[in-house]
Amino acid sequence: MQDFWFRVSLPVVFSALAALLLWGLFSSTIALVFMLTVLLAVMAYRALQLFKLGKWLGDARIETIPEAGGIWDEVFSQLYKMVKQHNQTKQQLAAELHHIEQATSALPEGVAILNEMNRIEWFNPLAQQHFYLDAEHDIMQDITYLVRQPEFIEYLHESSFNEPLIMVPARHDDMVLSIKLIPYGGNKRLLISRDITQFKLIEAMRRDFVANVSHELRTPLTVVSGFVENLQDMPDLNQDSARRALQLMAEQTRRMDNLVADLLTLSRLENEQSPLREEPVDIKGLLNEIYQDGKLLSGERHPLRIEIASTANLLGNRDELHSAFGNLLSNAIRYTPEGGAILLCWFERGGQPVFSVQDSGIGIAAQHIPRLTERFYRVDRSRSRETGGTGLGLAIVKHIAMRHQAKLEVASEEGKGSTFALVFPVKRVLH
Repeated sequence: MQDFWFRVSLPVVFSALAALLLWGLFSSTIALVFMLTVLLAVMAYRALQLFKLGKWLGDARIETIPEAGGIWDEVFSQLYKMVKQHNQTKQQLAAELHHIEQATSALPEGVAILNEMNRIEWFNPLAQQHFYLDAEHDIMQDITYLVRQPEFIEYLHESSFNEPLIMVPARHDDMVLSIKLIPYGGNKRLLISRDITQFKLIEAMRRDFVANVSHELRTPLTVVSGFVENLQDMPDLNQDSARRALQLMAEQTRRMDNLVADLLTLSRLENEQSPLREEPVDIKGLLNEIYQDGKLLSGERHPLRIEIASTANLLGNRDELHSAFGNLLSNAIRYTPEGGAILLCWFERGGQPVFSVQDSGIGIAAQHIPRLTERFYRVDRSRSRETGGTGLGLAIVKHIAMRHQAKLEVASEEGKGSTFALVFPVKRVLH
């Protein structure tokens, strides 16, 4: 600090000494004029530097910082260091803010910041989708003006937010949101929204699955239980009646056994811990087995044909492929009236091997096709039960196809028959 004042006072000191010398040599007037001229020059120089500094502060950039000599050079040098450090800090903060924005954008939840007046201070892209917000116009808007559902407004004004609010957004009828408010920072709140549509669908499917299994098992159990009670209450039961009762009980027992077997198969296929055991599969031999099984199931009620137009074999699991192909053929037999034709095909399409089952059966209406692979979904429930179907065959086919990276295609027209095809990827072809 002393060095600063020393350097600042040097021009005044030197000019005063020079003025005293002039006074002694000439006169006091010349000394005073000289002294005044030097002081005015010093003031003008410093005024010029202050002007440059003021002008630069209006647009403080490193590349435009003024240049000067003496004490002003040090001042500008210090300012240069301060501005440079400030810019570096600003860049670091901007980078951190960008990283935070990226992180919040990657969150699986929508996040919005509300102030004490419920005005929106910030929101991430997912919150924008959930509540249909506009990034340009909705900042600092009251969220109750934008989301006007009564249950949301009531939840917003509650004092306790221990339980989330489950609601369907007004502009997204096909979406279910779980909303939770988290107070923080004194009087601000985080609004967290999560899309739980898939969870709700899974929960509904689970409820339907339990109800369907219970329903499917109740009928054969009722039949078996009824016959057992009749047999117990009929001491004079003749041989024909007993044989008929035992035959029906055996049918219902087989039905329950098939249902349990399909449930276990489906459970194993859905288990991610059950890896696919791959092996080269002789498709021609496999299709001949499927064909013979189909003839036994049909009992010569349908003309069955088989066409093998490709020599390609597959890399896959033979037992699973046997199950998938067999399920498609058994479905065709069950839903094709007596005399209707059924064709099994193995061919290549665009280099991809395809297994298809074509029938001239009752066909399927278009609205049913997307749901065919759901568990226990039946287009004709009475016909499926009469023919011994469990309602799980196409669900099993779908999972086997997924394990083999194959695609299940369904083409059908009501009253004109159906074609079910499994299209396998090229990478599974063996020649």
